[in-house]
Amino acid sequence: MNAMETYRQWLDLFADDEATVSELKSIENNPAEIEDRFYRELEFGTAGMRGVIGMGTNRINVHNVRRVTRALAKYILTTENGAEKGVAIAYDSRNYSDVFAKQAALVLCAAGIRTYLFDSLRPVPVLSFTIRHLGCISGIVITASHNPKEYNGYKAYWTDGGQMPPESVKGITDRLPETTYAEARPMEEKEALEKGLLTYIGKEVDDAYIAAVKKLSVNPELAREMGKTLKIVYTPLHGSGNLPVRRIFREIGMENVYVVPQQELPDGNFPTVKVPNPEDPAAFALALEMQKQLGADLCVGTDPDCDRVGIACMTENGPRLLNGNQIGCVLLHYILSQKKQRGTLPANAAAVTTIVSTDMARAIAQSFGCEMIEVLTGFKYIAEQIHLFETTGSHTFQFGFEESFGYLSGTDVRDKDGVNACMLIAEAAAWYKKTYNCTLVDAIDRLYEEYGYYGDKVTSFVLPGKDGLAKIQEIMTGLRENPPAEFGGVKVTALRDYLKSLRTEAGRTEKLTLPKSNVLYFEMEGGAWLCVRPSGTEPKIKLYVNAVTASAEETRRQLDKISDAAVKLLESL
Repeated sequence: MNAMETYRQWLDLFADDEATVSELKSIENNPAEIEDRFYRELEFGTAGMRGVIGMGTNRINVHNVRRVTRALAKYILTTENGAEKGVAIAYDSRNYSDVFAKQAALVLCAAGIRTYLFDSLRPVPVLSFTIRHLGCISGIVITASHNPKEYNGYKAYWTDGGQMPPESVKGITDRLPETTYAEARPMEEKEALEKGLLTYIGKEVDDAYIAAVKKLSVNPELAREMGKTLKIVYTPLHGSGNLPVRRIFREIGMENVYVVPQQELPDGNFPTVKVPNPEDPAAFALALEMQKQLGADLCVGTDPDCDRVGIACMTENGPRLLNGNQIGCVLLHYILSQKKQRGTLPANAAAVTTIVSTDMARAIAQSFGCEMIEVLTGFKYIAEQIHLFETTGSHTFQFGFEESFGYLSGTDVRDKDGVNACMLIAEAAAWYKKTYNCTLVDAIDRLYEEYGYYGDKVTSFVLPGKDGLAKIQEIMTGLRENPPAEFGGVKVTALRDYLKSLRTEAGRTEKLTLPKSNVLYFEMEGGAWLCVRPSGTEPKIKLYVNAVTASAEETRRQLDKISDAAVKLLESL
């Protein structure tokens, strides 16, 4: 069935839904828009599904949310006691998040599955914690993380509190084709409550979560001592972090926390920023202005679902934003150094990061006798390692991070945790202020002097729509079939092809142990590397470059040289 036929089918299928028909009628003379909305179904993968809000098979809307939830329900009903264990559901501040969350809950109730729905918006890490806390079989968060306001999404979790594993994703996707919109009917809320299938949750779970996060404090005495003088500006960027982040700051003793008033309240239109992403320096404009006025030590920002955290500081040379690798390294060094000093670092300590994160993390970990394990991109792989450590007893988890601003230091949550990270950032800032009278921006420079000048550069190519998807595949195929021997004069010494699970060096090949993924990783002379991968959640292809030298200036030159050559190559493809 082509896009136009599917479009007409939707007009018939939802003829009694005035809002759906009205929106579809508004594009009847726009064939390009019809094509983009109906050329495919919104893909459900390991991170769930994410898309532009609107009517159509290739959009996020109430009909697609109900249908995928019905497929999830069918799968849960094949598991032992799955219906009784139930599903926890949370949502963030995005437009329609509350609507989609309630509809998902009521579809599950209609299938006889117990459902725990938060009474208001909550961060992703709280949902992950709740699954484990209540013993649920699964969980859902309605969010599109840091995407622009036009987007929303549906993240699915499994019984360990981590994002859904491949076999469970397959359990849903195998059932989706047979699942019709007609059968994905929600139960009435009144009936669901009367039958005990729907339970609203709130304070009790929040209290348990905050208590679990506070246990991860590395140096609580220092936090209470320095909390009287350390000044922090915080922005939730109109998202779900406002209440839990301010609570954790307050309960560890941070008395001088100032919230950016224009960005304090939830708002799915994100009126003060182009993109609600703490990776974007522009998102910190208001916070930095406030920091300047108050003379605060640092600015901290979380994204709408509060799983990512950014740090910015005003310096003598103007504002400076730490990137995800730098924040990860500062926190890793703080945790390991303090535990070593206090005698609480276990002999089998391990940290976990991703193949596209900085090699500086390995150098830091090794200096404290901590093993560093690398996994594919995606926090679910870090969660898998935590589960493996617990199952085998091989290691004790200390910290996990990915370069895209996600961090975790505990095991009660199995996804990146912005509340946990904010607490550690405040502690680290307090430690550096007391020990060296410097900020976290100065802290990373101190680490460079100790471990070497590691640098990284990420470039994204946005290629939306059907044509963009095809173009991304063409680029990856072109690179795979004709891998470059050098980038900007820096020689490639080995190639890892994670789709073929092979590493090739000087004509010799060896098997890679990580799962298959459409990723190409070029190892280069002098410890540099370059990685190319399509994004799993956005219409992008991402280019990562890392380098290390004896000076900041030389590292910048090396990064620019490799990155410029790679960008030109990708543009030519």
